[in-house]
Amino acid sequence: MSQSRTSSLQGARLRRERRTFEAMIACYCLDHHGRPETHLCSECQALLDYARLRLARCRFGTEKPTCVKCPVHCYQRDYRERVRDVMRYAGPRMLWRHPILAVLHLVDGLRPPSAKVVATAVKCGG
Repeated sequence: MSQSRTSSLQGARLRRERRTFEAMIACYCLDHHGRPETHLCSECQALLDYARLRLARCRFGTEKPTCVKCPVHCYQRDYRERVRDVMRYAGPRMLWRHPILAVLHLVDGLRPPSAKVVATAVKCGG
């Protein structure tokens, strides 16, 4: 596969990861704060904005692994806990609400890490 085709597919994976988290936070906000999926509460919107920023600035770029397999913890501690809460709650519900995104996210988690990610993990002691 050509380099540009590979990069294009990886860019699509990052867009899908962003959509997956957007769907998870919408699910969480709807069920915990009673907000419709199209109008997040200010707390959930702030978390989503932060997550988008971290994803856009990821040091691995298009080689980014799923967050659970990433050797670098780029979220501040309080945000990391909030994201874990959202994922813990919304993850299982994604199979019913957004089954395609859920399955693709699981498949993404099975992919082996890139050499850049592995090198960083070794350097960080992970």
